[in-house]
Amino acid sequence: MYDTARRVAAKVQGITRANFDADENLRLALAHLLQTIGEAARRVSPEMRSEQPEIPWAKITGMRNKIVHDYTHLDENEVWRTATEDIPKLVTWLAAFVPSDPQ
Repeated sequence: MYDTARRVAAKVQGITRANFDADENLRLALAHLLQTIGEAARRVSPEMRSEQPEIPWAKITGMRNKIVHDYTHLDENEVWRTATEDIPKLVTWLAAFVPSDPQ
């Protein structure tokens, strides 16, 4: 989750909403990466989730479900907001679990 969240953050760094709207490959990549984060979150044990209540587990897995099951109605505003607002927080929360940051 941590590595993938960092990839999302890197992809939107220095990117404007107009850039996002104009770049289909970026939009598809971000949706895929958010789906991957949600899939990983889905596999986190209930015990670990309860130990980290600040992480919005249900929202993360809910985004995954939306991308996987309702992809024809994916709200790109939500993808952009998640990538630019929620992912930086998630990276910070998850960094606590990484033994040493490789970068």
